[in-house]
Amino acid sequence: MTRRSKQLLKRGFRVIRDQLLRLLRLCRRQLGRGPLLIKRNQVFYIPLWLLVALALVLATMPVWDDAAHLAKRGIVIMRRSNQGQLAAFFAPAVQHWSGKINEWAYQYSVDRDLLATVMQIESCGHPTVVSVAGARGLFQVMPFHFSTDEDMLDPDTNARRGATYLNYCFGASDSVIGLALACYNGGPGTISQPRERWPRETQNYYRWGVGIYSDAAAGSARSETLDLWLEAGGSRLCQSARRELAK
Repeated sequence: MTRRSKQLLKRGFRVIRDQLLRLLRLCRRQLGRGPLLIKRNQVFYIPLWLLVALALVLATMPVWDDAAHLAKRGIVIMRRSNQGQLAAFFAPAVQHWSGKINEWAYQYSVDRDLLATVMQIESCGHPTVVSVAGARGLFQVMPFHFSTDEDMLDPDTNARRGATYLNYCFGASDSVIGLALACYNGGPGTISQPRERWPRETQNYYRWGVGIYSDAAAGSARSETLDLWLEAGGSRLCQSARRELAK
């Protein structure tokens, strides 16, 4: 076996191991603490049929396949799942970045709908917006996440730093979507506290983020949660984003 083959084999095993562990953590945490993935009548559910389908796919894979081949197959599946159009209810300025969101989601191994949800709430697709607190760009990333020589408002750079932090929050929250969103907004220390002690902004972020993501993941044509976010002031941000993109 060549050195290259050994490297591919080791990488294949790591990919499979990491994906299995991530799936097991997701199952354990979401079933144990109440997932907030699919919303029906103001109640949130995890799509158990999806977990069952994934388990069946994994169980029926030929065990004698080369691990590198399995890893490549998994990467292709992940890439396909992060392609296509975003949910139609996302704001036009967010839809403007649809192709890039697909690209970033695949490049940084982030759920496309989750990435789009964060962009929707943070900037509504405004690439140069700066918050009062100093957060910048499409994903409203704080300056301390960047290197000194990086352009914080460059979309690709901003997406890389935002996705890196979102992945960190996803791990810190044991893959619970709502907690990952709360971490992204309020920091990792927030999610170690009871929800009623979270800052009001983080509580709202949690509610809006989970609702919008749930509707996107479910393939809904409309999101009532997004409508509430727009009414709460998001519409002004989206108007500003449209003006910026029209320049």
